[in-house]
Amino acid sequence: MSDLIPILAETCSSYSQKILSLLGKGAQHAALVYEQFFRRGAIHLHHPAFSNARTLLKQICEATDFALPLLHRQLDDGTTGKFLLKTLDHLDTESVIIPMQAGSTLCVSSQVGCRLGCAFCETGRMGLIRHLSVQEITAQLFIAQHVLKQPIRNVVFMGMGEPFDNYENVLQAARVMNDPLGLNIGARHITLSTSGLIEGIYRLAEEEGFTPNLAVSLTAPTNELRNRLMPINKKHSLEDLYVAMEHYCNKKRRQILIAYVLLEGVNDTLEHADQLQSYLKNLPVKINLIPYNPQSRDRYSPPPLEIMEAFAHRLRSNGHQVLIRLTKGKDIMAACGQLGNLGLRKQLIALGKTP
Repeated sequence: MSDLIPILAETCSSYSQKILSLLGKGAQHAALVYEQFFRRGAIHLHHPAFSNARTLLKQICEATDFALPLLHRQLDDGTTGKFLLKTLDHLDTESVIIPMQAGSTLCVSSQVGCRLGCAFCETGRMGLIRHLSVQEITAQLFIAQHVLKQPIRNVVFMGMGEPFDNYENVLQAARVMNDPLGLNIGARHITLSTSGLIEGIYRLAEEEGFTPNLAVSLTAPTNELRNRLMPINKKHSLEDLYVAMEHYCNKKRRQILIAYVLLEGVNDTLEHADQLQSYLKNLPVKINLIPYNPQSRDRYSPPPLEIMEAFAHRLRSNGHQVLIRLTKGKDIMAACGQLGNLGLRKQLIALGKTP
């Protein structure tokens, strides 16, 4: 299996070239196999192009790894769906489908667990179990489209894990998702989110050609508060993060989505709103305000609606685009900050398998 070409990890171009290098022929037929697999979810043997190339088709398929993770579990609350995939080493990944009028949004995971330990995030309490491979990330979209039959229009890397902590695999997965001969998700419909790993922001700013959107989880407008809520701030301060975001905006001429999780009595006052406005001044951003969602062991509570609306109004009065994100999926632990399995690490420790 390890010698096979994992099609879920390749763009059409790279897959075709690898088949050509391996077989000495078959690049055009490999492109057709790729297109059928990603567009239809299966290879149709009776395509006219293969009528005189049955042996070549067999050779291409025998050289390709088409394996998918096992669809382990599905949950749905009528507004949001969550599905769990079982990896080959028996770990769960969690993905969320949010139906929308113009096509659904898929929230994908990039790691099992996360090492950054944000205080308001269930995944962060797990610690990092391991990175997901390119094919494990891409499989989440493939299964959503072809197994669950969901019309996915947008992909956001806001599930389990810190995407920039798994930069190479995440960016390659985004390229595969974007391939027009494959899953064909537009670059402007793919968003990578970070808790503040500025090395990843700089790397993304320097990427040539395909560039997805950037979202930054901020959640606190001062270093003192952000140090408490998001330990990454002790390594990369708000000042360092601002310079990185400014560089990205200047380089890409793109807007950044700012995610701000509202915690009652912690970061939700008008003074916090003024501090946030001051911090983001001169950056082209759109702000998503996200009420805290309940977790297995709650440390915080979401503010009352009137507090969130006052916070948003204060930001809007200073010229910012602001959206209060409606909570969906919290009853099935599918809302922002709820993904994760705190018992998994204990199970792995008991089996002697924890990294």
